[in-house]
Amino acid sequence: MRRHILKLHVLFILIFSLVGISSSTKYKLTKKEISDIYKEAGLNENISYDSFKKACTGYNNLPYSSKIIAIIDFSLPSYKKRFAVIDLEKRKLLYHTYTAHGKNTGNLYATHFSNKNGSLKSSLGFYKTGQTYQGKYGYSLRLLGLEKGINDQALNRAIVIHPAEYVSEEFIRRYKMSGRSWGCPALPPKVSSKIINCIKGGQYLFIYAKKEDYFNSSNYLK
Repeated sequence: MRRHILKLHVLFILIFSLVGISSSTKYKLTKKEISDIYKEAGLNENISYDSFKKACTGYNNLPYSSKIIAIIDFSLPSYKKRFAVIDLEKRKLLYHTYTAHGKNTGNLYATHFSNKNGSLKSSLGFYKTGQTYQGKYGYSLRLLGLEKGINDQALNRAIVIHPAEYVSEEFIRRYKMSGRSWGCPALPPKVSSKIINCIKGGQYLFIYAKKEDYFNSSNYLK
């Protein structure tokens, strides 16, 4: 009888451990699903397929699950809406708006990137969103750079998402481009709080540009 109870106890432990493994296993997007989400969310009119495909490639290689991903497509000029927030599970574009790039990253286009403090440049790659706070520019969101040597100095550089009038629709309409930041992906004040609340606390952000050296050096794109 004791031997029988012991066997049942071991069986229950095995079942529970398997359930735990399956529940913690991250679901990965297939090539077809990536293509389908891009079409169903209407992203073809908003960001490039290459930026979305690479964001999803990285998503598959990142260690934690996140149903929402934010993408900045820096292949687009700054007068275009190039910040997109996508619900991968619902296959829905949640937000699509303007964003700034760093002062020394370029004028109309973002072309030069850096991970160095004081560079006043944007950094490419994958980030995890952190906590919100009230800062110099108002309600802001900390970013944790996940790629060593590429963006891992984001916290030290105070690279955050914050509102800025120089990214407003009115500013862009007047000057035919957005203003530039010190490296932060600043957002229009009218939507910044909503977007920050949507992606805060552990969602992923991917900053994309057509840079082969980054593509070749990123471990998440391999």
